[in-house]
Amino acid sequence: MSQGWKITVIVLAAAGVLSTPLVWLLDSPGAGQLAGATVQAAAGIAALVWALFQHRSTAGPADRASRTGKATGGGVAGIRRPGGRGHGSAAAERTGEADGPNSVSGIDYSD
Repeated sequence: MSQGWKITVIVLAAAGVLSTPLVWLLDSPGAGQLAGATVQAAAGIAALVWALFQHRSTAGPADRASRTGKATGGGVAGIRRPGGRGHGSAAAERTGEADGPNSVSGIDYSD
């Protein structure tokens, strides 16, 4: 969950929890109003707790290259992540030789 959505859910949940006592203060509530206020408060508290325990996933796919062939003529013997895009780990071991201009052996983060 993104930080913006998390803040939105927390604000809405807090508004739900805080608005519940207003029902009791505005008028003498009947049984239905009290039941509705209780459900509203429970839903607000549940949403608040849920939002607080959500963690943004920073891990992405784990890219792994091992025992690759030879890179020639601008090729990559390993992993290519243009511009450093992508999340997660990248590991290259025992990659092949890089022969020729712009050839890369291992992990390429260039554009």
